[in-house]
Amino acid sequence: MPHAPILLAPLIMLATAACKPPPEPSQAVAIADPERGRVAIERAGCGACHTIAGVWPQGRTAMAIDRIADQALIAGRLPNRPDLLAAFLRNAPATVPGSTMPPMPLGEEEARDAVAYLYSLEGR
Repeated sequence: MPHAPILLAPLIMLATAACKPPPEPSQAVAIADPERGRVAIERAGCGACHTIAGVWPQGRTAMAIDRIADQALIAGRLPNRPDLLAAFLRNAPATVPGSTMPPMPLGEEEARDAVAYLYSLEGR
């Protein structure tokens, strides 16, 4: 059977590919609007503590929000995933016990929009 190794190779590749972990979720936030997110961030008052590009005021009592992925999302306490960041924005103490950030007045859609805005800062 001279062709057996040729036929066996693709089967082995398929079998081992199934063992790989799933890829990291995209930072693209489905059904979200970054501009609405910027407005929600301003309305919620995030700029009172954080410096955030394009948002007023420019607070200095908490970390600057400029490259959320590079900051290993909240000092490595959460994986860098849009859904987890949205939950954190809405209620940080419930998401990361011991967080000093208070719960923010954001609905679910507003939080998704805010996350879309924060991820849009990555390219700036």
